[in-house]
Amino acid sequence: MKKYINPAKEEWTSLVKRVSVNDDVIAGRVDAILARVQRDGDRAIIELAREIDGVELNGIEVVDAEYAEAATLVSQEVKDAIAKAAANIAKFHAAQCFKPIEVETAPGVKCVQRSVAIQKVGLYVPGGTAPLFSTVLMLAIPAKVAGCKQIVLCTPTNKQGKVAPAVLYAAKVCGVDHVYKVGGAQAVGAMAYGTETIPAVDKIFGPGNRYVTKAKESVTDRVSIDMPAGPSEVMVMADETADVRFVASDLLSQAEHGADSQALLVCGSEEIADAVCREVDAQLDKLPRKELTMKALVESRIVVLPMLEQQIEFANMYASEHLIISMKEPWKVAEQITAAGSVFIGNYSPESAGDYASGTNHTLPTSGWARSCSGVNIDSFTRKITYQELTAEGMALLGPTIVAMAEAEGLDAHANAARLRMGQEI
Repeated sequence: MKKYINPAKEEWTSLVKRVSVNDDVIAGRVDAILARVQRDGDRAIIELAREIDGVELNGIEVVDAEYAEAATLVSQEVKDAIAKAAANIAKFHAAQCFKPIEVETAPGVKCVQRSVAIQKVGLYVPGGTAPLFSTVLMLAIPAKVAGCKQIVLCTPTNKQGKVAPAVLYAAKVCGVDHVYKVGGAQAVGAMAYGTETIPAVDKIFGPGNRYVTKAKESVTDRVSIDMPAGPSEVMVMADETADVRFVASDLLSQAEHGADSQALLVCGSEEIADAVCREVDAQLDKLPRKELTMKALVESRIVVLPMLEQQIEFANMYASEHLIISMKEPWKVAEQITAAGSVFIGNYSPESAGDYASGTNHTLPTSGWARSCSGVNIDSFTRKITYQELTAEGMALLGPTIVAMAEAEGLDAHANAARLRMGQEI
C-alpha cells in the first residue's frame, strides 16, 4: 500500500481517485453485447457464454433437479448461517416499511401517499472469482418484504455450466421465482430487453464488475437500476485505540474481492500507519487469495493526516462504499460523516458483518456515488404514489388559488378546470 504523509489539500483530489481503466473500451464492448442480446435473445445468451466464458449451456433456466442437487451440496453449517443471516436481514428491512400518510391540507382537501411495490425486479448476483450467495439474501429478501410480484435472478456459471450450489440454495430459501444461467453485461441486457426465456423487468439490482456496471448505466433509457455499483471499496479511519490486527484484516477483506477493489487507511500518525502495514504483510501471507489481493493493494493507500477534522473531511470527499471507524469516540465521528454507503462503528464491527449477517444491506454505492445515492433498502423496491381528493367545499376554498396561479402561467384550460367545478362560466 502506498503511504502519503500529511498530503497538501490540493493533492486530495488525486488521492480519492479509484482504479483507472479505459472506460471507452469497456463501453464499446458492452454496447456490442447489449445490441446482440436485444437482437438475438436466447441465441445471443448461449453464444456469448461460449465466446466469453467458454461455457456450453444446455439450458438457460435452472430446473428443479438442479435446485435439489444444490441443496445436497451445501453443508448444514452454511444452511444454518444462511437461515440466521436471512432472519436478521428480514427483520431490519421489515422495520423500514413505509406507513401510509394521510393529511388534510385544508378543509375538504385530502392528500395521501402510499408505498407500492415494483412488480417485476431482476437481481444480478456476481460469480467471478467468488460466487456471492450473500448477495442473493441482500436483494431477494427486501424484494419479498416489499411485496414484489416477480423476482428473477441472473448469475454466471462455472465452466461446466453449473450455478454455485449456495447461490441456488439461497435463491430457493428467499423465494426467487426464476434463476437464469447468465452473467456479465448480457445478463443486464436480458433483464432489460427480455428474451424468449428471460422476462424483461421493471428494475435491475445488484453489484458487478465494470462491464456489469456499464451495462446497467446503458439500459437506463428502458429500465430503472438501483445504483452504479462497481468494484468494491473500504476506508478505515483509525487512531491509537484501534487494534491494528483488526484494521489490517478489514483492509485485506476488501482487497481480496478483486484486483480492481480498493482499500484506504486514514489515520493520524506514521506509527499507526507502519504498524498496520506490518500486520497487513503478516496476514497477507496466510491468505489463499494472496496474489489477487496483492493486485488490489497496489492501488490501495494509507493517508496520514494529523488533525481529526482533516480526516473527516477527507473521508467525506472519498465517499466510501464501506467506512469503518476504529476510533476512541466513533459515534461522534460518524455524526460528521455525510457521504458513505454503510458505516461500521468501533473495533468490533468488521465490514464482513454487514456483508453477511448483521441485517444491513451490502449492495452499496461505489466510486463516490455515496455522495448522492443510498444503498439498497426497502424503498429501492417500491414507488411512492400520491393521491388527492377534494370535496365541493374543498374546491370552493382552493379554487381561487388554482385559478390565480394558472392564469399567471398563461394556462387557461387549467384555470377552467377549476372554474367549472366552482360553478362558474368559462
